Amino acid sequence: MTNEATKGEVLVRIEGVEKMFHRGSEDIHVLANLDLQVAAGEFLALMGPSGSGKSTLLNLIGGLDRPTRGTVRIGGERIDELTDRRLADWRARHIGFVFQLYNLMPVLTAERNVELPLLLTHLNKAERRKHVATALAMVGLTHRANHFPRTLSGGEQQRVGIARAIVTDPTLLLCDEPTGDLDRKAGDEILNLLQALNREHGKTIIMVTHDPHASARASRTVHLNKGQLTNEPVS
Repeated sequence: MTNEATKGEVLVRIEGVEKMFHRGSEDIHVLANLDLQVAAGEFLALMGPSGSGKSTLLNLIGGLDRPTRGTVRIGGERIDELTDRRLADWRARHIGFVFQLYNLMPVLTAERNVELPLLLTHLNKAERRKHVATALAMVGLTHRANHFPRTLSGGEQQRVGIARAIVTDPTLLLCDEPTGDLDRKAGDEILNLLQALNREHGKTIIMVTHDPHASARASRTVHLNKGQLTNEPVS
């Protein structure tokens, strides 16, 4: 599997996926016989009420969790069958995560936060700096490279988070409520950036959101309710 995928080809293929958690003697069914396909180059919004399983599904796609049953294929590779070590290596090469609360290291500057995923690669220091500079330029934060998170606005911190997510040129960009902690103006700037990454740079994006304003920016929206996907909003 490479980071190169032909636009329109099925990149994510989820078939018959179930996810169950145990709480004492009780079995909690989060996802039930779920099927989903996402094409390369698509910007998909995943919506649903709290507790519907949106983040669980995103974690399965990103290799942070495994299904109880069913298959998860990314680029034709069965990631649910990989060993923990191989899965961690796959995740580092192919997945970029964007979190609601940014998850930046407060003791590191913006550029050092962006560099973190590259420390898992074989790039030397000069190559890492080049990649970091490119990622920060793409999110419009070259001038803030040496600033610490506490000196950045929420929108700027999220831009650093996006730069960190794209610095390895991942196959998939997974965003979990990326505008959920931002005001409308800052949120719109982040959505503009995600759209640009999708349209101008061909990034495949799956975004979990509860905000119809955010989902309207995606090329397709699906809704999750009681572990099942539907194209119709959940009332």
